[in-house]
Amino acid sequence: MVKRYANLALAYAVTAMVFGVFYREFTKFSHFSGQTNLSLIHTHYFLLGMFFFLALMLAEKVFSFSEKSIGKLLAIYQAGLNITSLGFLLRGLTQVWGTELTSGMDASISGIAGIGHSLTGICMILLLLKIRKKAG
Repeated sequence: MVKRYANLALAYAVTAMVFGVFYREFTKFSHFSGQTNLSLIHTHYFLLGMFFFLALMLAEKVFSFSEKSIGKLLAIYQAGLNITSLGFLLRGLTQVWGTELTSGMDASISGIAGIGHSLTGICMILLLLKIRKKAG
């Protein structure tokens, strides 16, 4: 599992860098200089992707907490992180393009990010509880 966590950390680091470059170049290409949610994708993938899996890697080395149920929990965690990023991407694109959203579309985009945050947060707490249980 340690290698799996290291591989996931690497994958999220690369993803964070790709979205960082996308944010910078897309806003420059679009001549946009205001605030946009596109910048949040980069930091979320670094912190909730790369750093989180690096921390899990270290916790696994110390506590050996991984079991079969961890795989499902991590899959839901990653789904939540990617759903959150999708919400940020949709919101950011509409901000850069200056798209006027109906209240329903605005709420839908917020809902996507909210669902992703909820999934990520719940899984993070459950993972921390499993680590705490193994820690004694």
